[in-house]
Amino acid sequence: MSTLIIILALCGGALLSIQAAINGRLGSRGVLRSAFLTFATGALVTGLLILFFAPATSVTLLQVPKWQLLGAFCGVPYIVIMVLAVQRIGTATATVAVIFGQLTMSLLIDNFGWLGNSTMAFSPARLAAVICPARRCT
Repeated sequence: MSTLIIILALCGGALLSIQAAINGRLGSRGVLRSAFLTFATGALVTGLLILFFAPATSVTLLQVPKWQLLGAFCGVPYIVIMVLAVQRIGTATATVAVIFGQLTMSLLIDNFGWLGNSTMAFSPARLAAVICPARRCT
């Protein structure tokens, strides 16, 4: 099962690069409007998935701690930044920069136990996992 999850995560990563390239092209017609179109389409698709596939006992917005809803606000800056970045530095460089940002923040979240996660201390191996891909970007 964990192999399947890893494969799905790899596919998700590939989809992010495809999305970045598409949004970069779409952004040439207007950055904020392309971000809005991306989120509106995503909301519609997600709504249909919920309608047809989510069990009736699924969690609702009223049942989760309110701070967890802040995660939705992380997507807007990401899309806007990627629309701008892909147009100027290309899909590959923008994606590597995003991955470096993800790795760095993940290391900090793990080390300090932020956002309710259990702590995992810095180690040379974990630090190398962040630094090595970043060196390829420069």
